[in-house]
Amino acid sequence: MTSATLLVELLTEELPPKALPRLGETFAAKIAEGLKARGLAPAAATFRSFASPRRLAVTVADVVAAAAAKDVTEKLMPVSVALDAEGKPTQALLKKMEAKGIALDAVAGFERRVDGKAEALFHTATVPGAKLEDVLSTIVQDAVKALPIPKVMRWGDGDATFVRPVHKLSMLHGADVVPGRVLDLDSGRTTRGHRFMSRGEIDIATANAYEPTLLAEGKVMPDFAERRAEIERQLIAEAARQQASIGEYADLLDEVAALVEHPTVYVGEFEAEFLAVPQECLILTMRANQKYFPLFDVDGTLLNRFLIVSNMQLEDPSNIVIGNQRVVRPRLSDARFFFEQDKKQTLESRLPRLASVVYHNKLGNQFERVERLGVLAGHIAGLLSADVQAATRAALLAKVDLVTDMVGEFPELQGVMGRYYARHDGESAVVADAIQAHYQPRFAGDVLPDGNVACAVALADKLDALVGFFGIGMVPTGDRDPFALRRAALGVLRILMEAPLPLQLPQLIELAAAGFAPGLLTAEGFQAQLQDFMLERLRNLLREGAGGRDAAVADAVLALRPARIDLVPAKLDAVEAFLALPESAALAAANKRIVNILKKTEAQPGEPDVALLQEEAEKALFHQLNEIAPLVSSHVANENYTEALLKLASLRDAVDAFFDGVMVMAEEPLTRQNRLALLARLAGLMNQVADLSRLSA
Repeated sequence: MTSATLLVELLTEELPPKALPRLGETFAAKIAEGLKARGLAPAAATFRSFASPRRLAVTVADVVAAAAAKDVTEKLMPVSVALDAEGKPTQALLKKMEAKGIALDAVAGFERRVDGKAEALFHTATVPGAKLEDVLSTIVQDAVKALPIPKVMRWGDGDATFVRPVHKLSMLHGADVVPGRVLDLDSGRTTRGHRFMSRGEIDIATANAYEPTLLAEGKVMPDFAERRAEIERQLIAEAARQQASIGEYADLLDEVAALVEHPTVYVGEFEAEFLAVPQECLILTMRANQKYFPLFDVDGTLLNRFLIVSNMQLEDPSNIVIGNQRVVRPRLSDARFFFEQDKKQTLESRLPRLASVVYHNKLGNQFERVERLGVLAGHIAGLLSADVQAATRAALLAKVDLVTDMVGEFPELQGVMGRYYARHDGESAVVADAIQAHYQPRFAGDVLPDGNVACAVALADKLDALVGFFGIGMVPTGDRDPFALRRAALGVLRILMEAPLPLQLPQLIELAAAGFAPGLLTAEGFQAQLQDFMLERLRNLLREGAGGRDAAVADAVLALRPARIDLVPAKLDAVEAFLALPESAALAAANKRIVNILKKTEAQPGEPDVALLQEEAEKALFHQLNEIAPLVSSHVANENYTEALLKLASLRDAVDAFFDGVMVMAEEPLTRQNRLALLARLAGLMNQVADLSRLSA
């Protein structure tokens, strides 16, 4: 049957910009799936998604008007129920056939075959294929229902609901309109282009003509990816003409691409006097409030120019540029006003105001919290031989910018403004930098705090949150993590591991818990639970991070519940080097065997007695253990884990000989106990770096 391209378009009011790409992709994918499932498009049929501020559309190649007929086989009932002793149809079978519209003379063609434990009758019939005009409306309606829309609205007098009012529905198969009705709209071939630059309503001649017609007559770039790429091209070109750069722009580019249908980039500027305001404030207000792209010089310093992505292309864009400059000026004036007002009070003088800011109803207010943070940061700084006074001071002031006007207007500037105000107040650079850095890392791949004082404050902030919420039983479950504890845990782990810092995780948890008022943290066993939680986050981090580690290697190292997170990478490297040795598989298998044997013994084996050794193989293993144990322990103590495991590889022959020639579970109790003690000593020596039994399949 002849195939053609299918077009489906919903013309709407302005769609939510941040959701637009996902809406377009889902709409297109669901319609393509529906067509393929009904045999109206081949499994390999390609489709294109279109999404602009006022439309969702899809074109699917190689769609047929009617699917091919197909044979469908269905089970009727067991033979014992369907046929009597003479092999004639029973009343039950006849009623079944009547209900399904199967002719009486079809009985002879029924297939008998075993189904499970009984023989059953099966009927095969040729079913006509689906017709596009009969099912397309249902497919589109199903796609609409599948869209990730948290809230829908109703408009006009109809009952249809969607994220925004829908004005037109186009459904074309090749050059033909596919009749149908969706969202109270009858299908047609008419659409609309750009609100101001289009020539009006536009007829789409064929499905394949959709995009070129919109581009030429409607002044609309319907493809989101192409529109985004065009905006990016214009931004980069204009920035180059301005001898500037546009910094980080990916998220804003996505949003702007969802706001315009015909993008054109223009240059605006503002008074240079505004550059006296911290540039982070100006950047944020331009990007977040106005969707402008600020321009920077080669050193990353903000310039008093910005790029505007307009939805209009004019020969004389002066009105657009002047209008945008007029709009941004009050925003920048507000930022300057907030900054100047905030500087009139020191951070320290604002500290008491934190008492009125609730941190959590069970964990007190922010003033109580910063007092805890000051003590904890000081303890951590002491462990690092860092400036205890600076860490304490930074932690005490770390949250004060929450009660400033600037952060009240722009919460994203927490920490950033704290640093500016601290420097203005005369605080040391170390304290000011730690105030800003204590939120780091904020997300995966974010930079770490720089310096031990900043690390101490950042660790204190995250550990206090983790211990506090675990201590009151507010533990993340499933996808729910309202207090971002997973992110806090990853922050602690990354700081400890990547800085790196020679601190013990259980000790840090204990120090953080000690800062809370007695009786406040009532969840039973929360410290061990928190350590388990963090080790599980570490396991995921190691597997999913850059150059992800092998799961078995990570499990082997983390099975020992390492307290020093900074030593984990070296242990992972050592285990990977051990796995490359020819002896590793045999030793890992032996270790697993030892672990299983020791699990079955109730009594503690103790130390092996040389006088009770009988077989040559156990004597040889005993003496070789005595010989290499000091070397292995020395390597481990010096954090030379690779050498430790390489030395253990020399035990392979002795271990193999032991298991080949020695009966561990001897009948004589003292002999059995002594051999178990020998194995326990071997296991203890082999598993100082990692649980090698985890490496055995």
